[in-house]
Amino acid sequence: MAHSHTHHRHAGPAPLGPLAARLVVGALVLIGLAVVVGAVLLWPSGTRAEIPLPYQDATGGAVTTEAGTVLSTGLSGCGSRSVGAVLTGDPAPGPDDGTRCVQVLVAIDSGPNRGARTLLEFSGGPGQPNLVAGEAIRIVRQVDDAGTTSYSFYDYERGVPLLVLAAAFAVVVVAVARWRGLRALVGIVIAFVVLVVFLLPALRDGAPAVPVALVGSAAILYAVIYLAHGVSLRTSAALLGTLTSLLLAAALSWAAIELAVLTGLSEDQNNEVAAYLGGVSITGLLLAGFIIGSLGVLNDVTVTQASAVFELARIPGSTRRAVFTGAMRVGRDHIASTVYTLVLAYAGSALPLLLLFSVANRSLADVLTSESVATEIARSAVGGIALALSVPLTTAIATVLATPAPRERTGASAPRATATGNRRSRT
Repeated sequence: MAHSHTHHRHAGPAPLGPLAARLVVGALVLIGLAVVVGAVLLWPSGTRAEIPLPYQDATGGAVTTEAGTVLSTGLSGCGSRSVGAVLTGDPAPGPDDGTRCVQVLVAIDSGPNRGARTLLEFSGGPGQPNLVAGEAIRIVRQVDDAGTTSYSFYDYERGVPLLVLAAAFAVVVVAVARWRGLRALVGIVIAFVVLVVFLLPALRDGAPAVPVALVGSAAILYAVIYLAHGVSLRTSAALLGTLTSLLLAAALSWAAIELAVLTGLSEDQNNEVAAYLGGVSITGLLLAGFIIGSLGVLNDVTVTQASAVFELARIPGSTRRAVFTGAMRVGRDHIASTVYTLVLAYAGSALPLLLLFSVANRSLADVLTSESVATEIARSAVGGIALALSVPLTTAIATVLATPAPRERTGASAPRATATGNRRSRT
């Protein structure tokens, strides 16, 4: 009996749990305060930036788009004087000079010329839209210095299909995950607010990219993780593991960009930023993209690892060593499945470029070391290393926080009860 009493006393909760909890919570509070201070110091000035030339209208203002519906399409001579004009009657035919263009009659469905029509003209070559009657499109409305309004094709109308997809996504997530899914959707909204209100304007003002990306990413993590998974030691372990892995990802991203001499100028959008937003560092923008791009995969892995640790700790008689070992087995499977998912996702985004390289008869070494492909390789490597390191890091933090369950007493008392019963039966 004395042996049994001693065994149960030492199988109880280890004294490491409460102290570790206070340290982790204190660290998260300090990091949160640092994020708030960083956001105040880096907050964008709110000054109005000049609109880049490709996005200006004829008067230097922002491009205005209106809704339109394709009424008819047909072939006619190129260069009709009705192209782009506001029409209340039939469009004028093109000149009969042997040329042929696709002319599209469009109803203007919004804006000051609603109810009128306009004529669009396309050469029919590669890259030209193939419009059909009844199709909804967006058209650009421009007013020149003389007050003359003209219209041109902008893009297809995708508002309704995207709203349907977004609604279906929200319904499925909430139906399966219930309140947790709804909180996750709220976290997504907050993440976009952080990007639009803080991160992008701060980068536009020329603020240093790494602090801006780290502050914005940390703010997103606090909101997303606690909203989606609730406030607990389990989510705190995942959050601290993610924040620490994010710092590692930032250091790795900086090293990869410096070592591989990545300029970011292989992408057309970056060239436009360099041309029209001179105060923005393209290398810094590339680095911020690396950091923010690692958020999703790190969050996924760390939350899973923390959950695995806390579930394993509920097994009666488990020890911290056994919990850590078991959770790491789960983590290794997660690393193996997520790393190739990460690489294939980046390869998919670069598929058109790889297709062009495949028909250019260039050597594999030239293809892999070109900046466009090298950027994706570096991005994949940074994400993979940060992902792999986040698993043992988060598992260790969660193992310290999760108090192993004590052994059940029923298993030890059953043999004694049986032995007593046997003695009584022999008596």
